Amino acid sequence: MMRNHPTKVAYIMSRFPKITETFILFEMIEQERNGMLIELYPLLREHQPVSHPEAEKYLERAHFHPFASFSILRANWHYMRRQPKTYFKMLAEVLGGTFGSFNFFAGALGVLPKSVRFAYEMEKQGITHVHAHFCNHPAVAALIIHRLTGINFSFTAHGTDLHVERRMLDKKVRAAVFAVAISSYNMEMMVEECGEWARDKIHLIHCGIDPDVFMPRSEENSAGPLKIICVASFEKVKGHEYLVEACRLLQERSVDFICHLIGEGPVRSRVEKQISAAGLGDKIILHGSRPRLEVMKMLRHAEVMVLPSVPMPRGDREGIPVALMEAMAVGLPVVSSRLSGIPELVESGRTGILVPPRDVKGLANALQQLYEEPNLRHCMGKAGREKVLNEFNLKKSAALLADLIKRANTQAVNGFR
Repeated sequence: MMRNHPTKVAYIMSRFPKITETFILFEMIEQERNGMLIELYPLLREHQPVSHPEAEKYLERAHFHPFASFSILRANWHYMRRQPKTYFKMLAEVLGGTFGSFNFFAGALGVLPKSVRFAYEMEKQGITHVHAHFCNHPAVAALIIHRLTGINFSFTAHGTDLHVERRMLDKKVRAAVFAVAISSYNMEMMVEECGEWARDKIHLIHCGIDPDVFMPRSEENSAGPLKIICVASFEKVKGHEYLVEACRLLQERSVDFICHLIGEGPVRSRVEKQISAAGLGDKIILHGSRPRLEVMKMLRHAEVMVLPSVPMPRGDREGIPVALMEAMAVGLPVVSSRLSGIPELVESGRTGILVPPRDVKGLANALQQLYEEPNLRHCMGKAGREKVLNEFNLKKSAALLADLIKRANTQAVNGFR
């Protein structure tokens, strides 16, 4: 009789719990519903004033480690003593592969010792698969674990982790049992970097929203100001400054609106000064970070979602923002930038309006059009929800990933017979 081997998966990510990376948290929750046993190995513990309540149970069992400790030294000595050739070959591969990039090399020096500890713990726990979110430092950690233990691994490439620098990407794809791209744009970038041989190993799996949580809002009341919402961390790549300038143009055109900004980040104070200088203090309201259910409630009271993302000089850019998916799921039309994978989610003219990055006038024109045409808002919102349920559904996406992991696990088990 064939024995049933449980799929015990270790998730690796840069930081946990990070409120802007809810897609990882809720993917893990969905995978446990799919029957997987999840262990959590963050590279760093994130301390934020606001977190999602669903993260608490994972915090209690997460494997947090400092950069150096006696247990980390002991794990490294364990592999040096028992598998010296494997250990030093891994060391040469990781340090040699990241040399020449300060970000990657410094990251490797910081990540490597604790990744060896992760490997030691995962062998004790009977982990059958490692999945890393982000193809930079987390994928390096997964590669280290694989080299030392033979445990299969995979990784998901998102946005800046792929777009800025792709050092060692080909080695990671070769060593992984599969890799995931969250957009066709990302997939083609990965194939171009690695070569056509990689196409069969890279799978397109969109991030998604939970359709049971993000329910459609009630019919909107078109009277009163246009209620605009932007859910995004205050980072340059999100383009808040262009939204503020577009709002200034709307005010000049006597468009009645109120704009709610949800999030925190390094450029918040600069945006606040810009709002004040433009005399928009009574039109643009900053709410800070908010838990998911509160964000959902605010989305349901809005009429249009805006995310004016921009590419940065060093290559930072969006993947496909989950915030746009959440807004579309509740039935909001969206205004965003024609950039990277966003057009794969937002069909301009059908589910929202896309404008070139940094096009302030284009943003203002799009918002004014949606202000003047309530029926267009309604039609776009309805089409957007349909698009998200069909193509950006967390349950479907998690099931696709779970199937890939389980197949890899089955093949590994059968390979040892």
